[in-house]
Amino acid sequence: MVKLTKIYTRSGDDGSTALADGTRRAKHDARIAAYGAVDETNAALGMARLHTKQQPTLDAVLARLQNDLFDLGADLATPDTKDFEPLRVTPQQVARLETEIDELNEKLAPLDSFVLPGGSAAAAHLHLARTLMRRAERRLSAAMEAGESFSEAARQFINRASDLLFVAARIANNDGKNDVKWVPGQNR
Repeated sequence: MVKLTKIYTRSGDDGSTALADGTRRAKHDARIAAYGAVDETNAALGMARLHTKQQPTLDAVLARLQNDLFDLGADLATPDTKDFEPLRVTPQQVARLETEIDELNEKLAPLDSFVLPGGSAAAAHLHLARTLMRRAERRLSAAMEAGESFSEAARQFINRASDLLFVAARIANNDGKNDVKWVPGQNR
């Protein structure tokens, strides 16, 4: 378990931050940006959960996802190292997301249009979290292009998490009944 006794260290005042292995990187580094976007997603998910307490099944899924997003952040913050055993996202975590997506999606009618972010407060926050997770995926892709290495499970987890958040938003919208659907060309 992590124990934080001092919140400020002043070590980041120079525009750098430490990865989990102790190496320092610029705060705008591609790896930092990737796990920073995961952190943003988790914050938006916390906002969504303020509105999902009346849906205990959905809220439990989101609570697990929040914890797993911290695992993902730890994974992304730790380059390959032989100095210690890093926390890594596992294929089992990806499989659990797929199972939860399938179970939640069973309740929903098939889509006949794209869904606009909105509906209930929970759904709006979940759509925001979904778009932030997609940003994390883009940041991860950019970091990989810049030469960073990440596990296949971490890459898959990010992709599945955004899919889960989309389905969760539909569940939060009265099982999709209150989805706000896109009407192409409606305002021409």
